Amino acid sequence: MIGRRRSTGQHHGDLRKALEEAALVLVAERGPHGFTLAEACRRAGVSVAAPYKHFADRDALLASLAVKGYREQDRRFREAMSGIEDPTEQLAALAAAYVRFAREEQALFDIMFNAGLDKTRHPELAEVVHALFDTLLPIARRVTTTEAAAFDLLICMASAAHGLAFFLQEGVPGDELTPLAAAEARAARTTRALVEQQLRQAAAEGSQQGRESPRFPCG
Repeated sequence: MIGRRRSTGQHHGDLRKALEEAALVLVAERGPHGFTLAEACRRAGVSVAAPYKHFADRDALLASLAVKGYREQDRRFREAMSGIEDPTEQLAALAAAYVRFAREEQALFDIMFNAGLDKTRHPELAEVVHALFDTLLPIARRVTTTEAAAFDLLICMASAAHGLAFFLQEGVPGDELTPLAAAEARAARTTRALVEQQLRQAAAEGSQQGRESPRFPCG
């Protein structure tokens, strides 16, 4: 007599999604390094052998979630900038959206930036990060003189927004009635100040070049 096969609790078509959802819950509880792939299986209600059809190890599962995180971040950035023509205000809206994403998607944000994933092992993760910068660079380029300056501006903006997002998660400064709105406003103000600094620097460099005597190759 053939015994009945034990149900794993999930259909195969739901397996990947079930594992990702279980991993997100575990990350929210313990952080990206606080669980094993076997624990994710148990939380998802599937066999411990099941994930290897989709994920070679825990990092592969986390990398898949990080890709989802960057895509969601990109969607939010585009939505925040939609309908805004001025590049400075587009970047300010982007910075505010960065802070809100970090607050509303804390587990994904934690995976994206604290899991220590090796992008050489997960090329799809590197690709989505590069794609995000490719989307944002043309906007920053409108308020800078070179592509290098545009890249530096984006890094400075993201660093400021990231720090504000971290402070928000830690309850710093802690005396505001609407901490998320306050952090979003700070991120936007900081971005406007960074853009203004770039514009002043570009103007100063242009003025300096204009005062220099022309040089002729045969003079």
